Amino acid sequence: MIAAHTILNYIFFCSYWLIILLVTYKILIKRRAIPSSMAWLLIIYVIPLIGAITYLLFGEYNLGKHRSNRIKIAWNSTMDRIKKLKTYKHIFPTKHSRIAASLFKLCEHRQGIGALKGNKIQLFKQTQDTILSIIKDIELAKNSIDMVFYIWESGGLVDQVITKLITAAKKGIRCRILLDSAGCANFFNSSYPDIMRQSGINIVEALHVNLLRIFLRRMDLRQHRKMILIDDHIAYTGSMNMVDPQIFKQNIGIGQWIDIMVRIDGPVTSAMSIIFSSDWAVETGQYSLFPLLLNPCTNTHKVITGHTIQIIPSGPGYPEGIMHQILLMSLYEARKKLIITTPYLIPSDDLLYAICTAAQRGVEVHIIIPKYNDSILVKWASRAFFSELLNAGVLIHQFQNGLLHVKSVLIDQQISLIGSVNLDIRSLWLNLEITLIIDSKDFSNKLEKIQNNYINLSQKLDPKKWANRPCWERIVERLFYFLSPLL
Repeated sequence: MIAAHTILNYIFFCSYWLIILLVTYKILIKRRAIPSSMAWLLIIYVIPLIGAITYLLFGEYNLGKHRSNRIKIAWNSTMDRIKKLKTYKHIFPTKHSRIAASLFKLCEHRQGIGALKGNKIQLFKQTQDTILSIIKDIELAKNSIDMVFYIWESGGLVDQVITKLITAAKKGIRCRILLDSAGCANFFNSSYPDIMRQSGINIVEALHVNLLRIFLRRMDLRQHRKMILIDDHIAYTGSMNMVDPQIFKQNIGIGQWIDIMVRIDGPVTSAMSIIFSSDWAVETGQYSLFPLLLNPCTNTHKVITGHTIQIIPSGPGYPEGIMHQILLMSLYEARKKLIITTPYLIPSDDLLYAICTAAQRGVEVHIIIPKYNDSILVKWASRAFFSELLNAGVLIHQFQNGLLHVKSVLIDQQISLIGSVNLDIRSLWLNLEITLIIDSKDFSNKLEKIQNNYINLSQKLDPKKWANRPCWERIVERLFYFLSPLL
């Protein structure tokens, strides 16, 4: 007679390998980058049980049933509003620069709308100036204030923003704030949300982190956009979270966070309003039943002048991989000079090859990254790409005056990409992000001055010194490079 423990061992053995085989099947059946698939397969067979659980938590693009249904409904509503916006023919440009033409065509094909002209732009390089401008616009608001941020930390100038929002809400102005659950964990654990809600501000916790549902929805999928809309007329976006850098994360010893933001007055704010309405609907189930609100510049058939901007939302519910496509096309379009600023440099193989190819065909390529980073995983994973970039002739500058959090790409002093997207797998394929493509030599010159200032405050990586770094560093770099497809 077979002992009970023998039967239990047999059941455990069969269940164990059944889980491993099922996860293996899920990895193989899904079309993904080969390095990513190989990394996952190696992990589940080297550390089988932990590897399988990790894959079930982070390996699938699982949004949850309710969220997936809401995304489908929101997308249909988004397309209806885009069709309405496209009836205003005068806000769509007919001429573009050489580089912009193909980029805008791709965007129009994939997301249903191209670039919009007639936008006034103001570029902020200091967070303090940005927040003070936001405060002024909140004071002048008449109808609505909508915000979405990954991180919101009270204290310093941010408290002034909160005070102005409370005042606006009490005057009857509709205030809606969408904040990421993980990034704003400290804020949601404070007394501020209750105080703000009592004044009439509608605050929603986006992508709520719930450990009881970790196998039902991917918990590391985050709302990473940074966006403000005031009266569907004024818009802000860029790399800045709603924090005061003079007090934010000052205990980790990397200095102040450096960001840039763009203030926009013009037709593109209508497109950004559509994005916010979609995000709000997915989180709350409250779909916009009202017609598209058009700002004064859009709601006229006079010839309008100003900058041409393409808005690109990315993440769940939007065309898959669109930002990856845009970046690849941008890199291959470069002919003279390419400047990239990013806090997290973990490019895909395709992007790495495109950057190296640009340098090898004679393009002057600069990458500016922070010397000190808030993530040790990202720090070491980034270093694994340095040798290949340096060998191709790419100039790598390590910013030394704080954590350079700016996400920007400048192409041939004509095209500027600014937004919330980091040059890593997570931003390009997972998180909810927003990016602007600005076709303007005048604006690009302003951005280049800021980037040149970053370069002056950086230490250029010496290829010879880098080649002679200690062996143990190379080993650590390769270890994190192995994990880079999963970061």
